[in-house]
Amino acid sequence: MKSDAHGEGGFSSIQLVGVTKRFGGTRALREVNLTVRAGTVHALIGENGAGKSTIAKIIGGVLAPDTGELRIDGTPVTFRSPRDARAHGIATIAQELTIVPSLSVAANVFLGTEPRTTGIIRSRRLRAQFEELAGEVGFELPPDVPAGALRPADQQKIEILRALRSGASLIVMDEPTATLPDNEAARLHDVIKSLARSGKAVLLISHFLSEVLALSDVITILRDGLVVRTSPAGRETRESLIEGMLGRTLTSVFPEKRLPAASAATILEARQVTAPGVAGVSFSLRRGEILGLAGLVGAGRSEIAHAIYGSRRPHAGELVVRGRSQRFATPSAALRSGIALIPESRKDQGLLLRRSIRENVTLNILRTVSRGGWINKRREARVVRHILDALNVRAANIDAPVATLSGGNQQKVLFARALLSQPAVLIADEPTRGVDVGARHAIYELLAGEADSGTAIVVISSDVEEILGLSHRALVIRAGRIAAELTADQLNEHNVITAAFAEHSGTREE
Repeated sequence: MKSDAHGEGGFSSIQLVGVTKRFGGTRALREVNLTVRAGTVHALIGENGAGKSTIAKIIGGVLAPDTGELRIDGTPVTFRSPRDARAHGIATIAQELTIVPSLSVAANVFLGTEPRTTGIIRSRRLRAQFEELAGEVGFELPPDVPAGALRPADQQKIEILRALRSGASLIVMDEPTATLPDNEAARLHDVIKSLARSGKAVLLISHFLSEVLALSDVITILRDGLVVRTSPAGRETRESLIEGMLGRTLTSVFPEKRLPAASAATILEARQVTAPGVAGVSFSLRRGEILGLAGLVGAGRSEIAHAIYGSRRPHAGELVVRGRSQRFATPSAALRSGIALIPESRKDQGLLLRRSIRENVTLNILRTVSRGGWINKRREARVVRHILDALNVRAANIDAPVATLSGGNQQKVLFARALLSQPAVLIADEPTRGVDVGARHAIYELLAGEADSGTAIVVISSDVEEILGLSHRALVIRAGRIAAELTADQLNEHNVITAAFAEHSGTREE
């Protein structure tokens, strides 16, 4: 990347000194001390709710500390907004996307800094600058398409390019590769290393521990808002990082597979289902079975899920649910027939972020907690607290906005909503995206437990290890079609990659 040693307005270090931050009765950070130095990649790791994103938001000007100081080269600074942080040379790639859907991809990347003549945007120059920047990183994006028309994974690339374009001295990257396929994640890894070599500082938040160990110079482990330790990356291992985050060892990532009974009934059949992005897909799913859908981003896995769920209407083919032919016009009809979906993007497709945790959990079962058209608040609260306790969701107040929860706890809220509808078929699209290793293990146990209780489960994941570790059987999707069906004895990384990833070789670990 093109840059000076520290960039305009550069600095050699940024520090948090004794920083505490509360949200209501919850202390998100407790007396945190942290120093990020120029020319290094400094990783923050911890379970969801440990305080990683809160630190990123304080450094990025989104939040202010309740006590303690933020210092640049030893001088206290106060950021009242992200604009203040940017003026001091700090750019943030946030976990939640901040694109303007109606603007083009190129306009989003250069938002506020578009090349102009007498106030008029110079479109050709904007396009040329965009293509140069995207080419340096290796991202392929259409510059003139509205950003809102892109998939979440491609929208994340816009956020990354915007931060890189800024020429900042410190770039905060909150889960930058969570939505990227392996080949593009590898390209971003090269960019991160290049930024550090050029004198920039990178604050990296990632749940991929192999990524943290490969990229970082320094690693800080957080637990419950406290710094456990800060140490050179060379002194850490995957096992030591997990033990530091959890306060215990994690003996096995995936639960033991228990095959469904040979006599288990077929719950779902898709017969030549054709829909936008889906080209004549047929498969069956038995009671208690976990079926994995593997493939590249954009291969059609999510499209298959939405065609089954009624949010993307099929124009040909047939669905048979528990022996009855169905064609769902709406998700509500699918829910009534026993199909629930946990979508790929919790922000855009799953949660009502400004509404309460309580409202988000009971959205699918309002009739169950109502009488005469009125919601019984006491009954609703009992139901919500029971399911949240069962899923170990950390929520001090169920009437707080769901946006106040960590990413992992938000994901568990989606599971809570889906499970309360007691589905016969549960479709989980990227169920552990943006989730720490401890919460990921809990979600794996949850999915296995639901399968043991008889729920038929479809898991969609870009993580090959996740597909192998959870699935009894897997379908590899390519161009909206089933490229391969892999049974238990065929389920291995080589077969999945051969069918789906072609020239790509390898998968990132937790």
